[in-house]
Amino acid sequence: MEARPQIVCLCGSTRFAQEFRAVNRDLTLAGTIVVAPAEFEHAGNQITDAQKAALGALHLAKIDLADRVMVVNPGGYIGESTRREIHELVGGEAQ
Repeated sequence: MEARPQIVCLCGSTRFAQEFRAVNRDLTLAGTIVVAPAEFEHAGNQITDAQKAALGALHLAKIDLADRVMVVNPGGYIGESTRREIHELVGGEAQ
């Protein structure tokens, strides 16, 4: 039986949608299962605060599911949500 492919969760600001797609493509073609945040808000779609909170919780579940996490951060940009996710990953308290 073949081993399950590694699962990688992408994190970072969804304003970098093009970069997310490129990383997703590269990892997928390399045989990795990729999960990523939904990119509705920066795509011009308005979402409610409740939907935003639900999507945030869903993304944390994706992180928990993953074998590893990759932060997509062109220019070194780390936003508030990504910073909180990193703190949770390393066992710190969200700030």
